Amino acid sequence: MEHAWLPVTPGREEEFATSIGAALSIIEAAPGCHGAEVHRQIENASVFLLLVRWISVEAHMDFRASPEFETWRSQTHPFYDSPATVTHFTDVLPR
Repeated sequence: MEHAWLPVTPGREEEFATSIGAALSIIEAAPGCHGAEVHRQIENASVFLLLVRWISVEAHMDFRASPEFETWRSQTHPFYDSPATVTHFTDVLPR
């Protein structure tokens, strides 16, 4: 699971939410992606969390090396107040 902490420039949150909503289909169409979702922090409305269920970290890295990632980047990264923090998690208690 990719966990991306997305700090958005204050005042651009609604514009970002619209843009990332449209851009999610880019990630979801990538090989190895099993779905993605975006959440907005309650305590700080300028912080968003992107969760992507990749089959593997390698599948995520393949996406980052693809032309589609550049399209994703052009639609989301201009809104960031500072660089996103991206980490990967594994299920501890799979169901």
